Amino acid sequence: MIKIAIVGCGNISASHLEGYLTFKDRCKIVALVDIYPEKAEQKKAHFGLKDAMVFASHEEMLAAEVDIDLVSNCTPPYVHASIAIDCMDKGIHVLVEKPMATCLAECDAMIDARNRNNVILTCGAQNRFRDIINKLKKLSDSGIAGKVRCAHVDSLWWRAHCYYDLWWRGTWEKEGGGPTLNHAVHQIDMINWIQGALPIEVTAVLSNVMHDNSECEDLSFAILKYADGALAEVTSSVVHHGGTQSIILQCEHAKIAAPFSVAAEKATPNGFGQPNESLESAITEKYNAIPNLKYDGFTGQIDNVLTAIETGSSPLITAEDGRKTVELITSIYKSGCLKQTVSLPIANDDEFYTFDGVMKHAIRFYEKRNFVENLTNAPFTIGNY
Repeated sequence: MIKIAIVGCGNISASHLEGYLTFKDRCKIVALVDIYPEKAEQKKAHFGLKDAMVFASHEEMLAAEVDIDLVSNCTPPYVHASIAIDCMDKGIHVLVEKPMATCLAECDAMIDARNRNNVILTCGAQNRFRDIINKLKKLSDSGIAGKVRCAHVDSLWWRAHCYYDLWWRGTWEKEGGGPTLNHAVHQIDMINWIQGALPIEVTAVLSNVMHDNSECEDLSFAILKYADGALAEVTSSVVHHGGTQSIILQCEHAKIAAPFSVAAEKATPNGFGQPNESLESAITEKYNAIPNLKYDGFTGQIDNVLTAIETGSSPLITAEDGRKTVELITSIYKSGCLKQTVSLPIANDDEFYTFDGVMKHAIRFYEKRNFVENLTNAPFTIGNY
């Protein structure tokens, strides 16, 4: 029986709890931690976790020497690294929420801790466990549509002005950035997974057009250039009504996309195109033949992590995957803050490698003057494909 602790009992922790409770025969939640212990108590009562211990800090939990195998780190980004490293140094596996950390130096420190303690470190990227994303990856890998030549990656959300009233949101110091880091992280992980490599150049623009209670961007556009000449555009937003997320791959022979759609053309003698219905049918047939995943989203990722612990294997999302996502996001911030095209990889002596370097160059669009400790409990969205 794998023993679980949840550190951070805010909104996203409910998805982790629901995932673990799907596998009651494989794991048990033994500890809940939050700097506001009443939030942990609320989760304990809501999910019927009568045997779970409640702590006000992860240090208190570790000092109590509770028998724990796996920690879900659901805290704000600025403490992801410190909490994960403390837990790994106690021999505990860690599933850290997105983003892995606020900078590459923290990612590397986390990977060092994983290596020296021989534990699993994985990052929240539950959208890889959605059928439409899994099938898009398999379609792309199959080569049926040809090489990806252009990608359109949209992370389009809408968040009210009061969303950034929460004490840690909308600050470079605590949240580490705006929607580029904290929302588009999922789509950026997906395009990294599909492409199999980071781009070699990034050009980006950052702005804050609707949230004057946030220091950070609420909208960014980025153009990615890959070694083979392919391009991708990434839009990261919390100002788009409708809340849609999508990935469109324009390949050599056809367009394939999530949510699933397909279009293909073939040449006419004058160089124009006409629908290639046979290829469209073949792609659709291949898509439909890919079996659905057994578990979806968070539950799928948690099943994968539990299996990795049980079998001594590697989880689908590795710490290196989490680092690559942070590297691409960092390059978007570097380009947007310095107003220049930047090259990847980001070297260890680059100022943007460290959190202090990011803070030094971060554009502060507004000063955050007021905040609340907690927002009212209400339904929240985690993606619409």
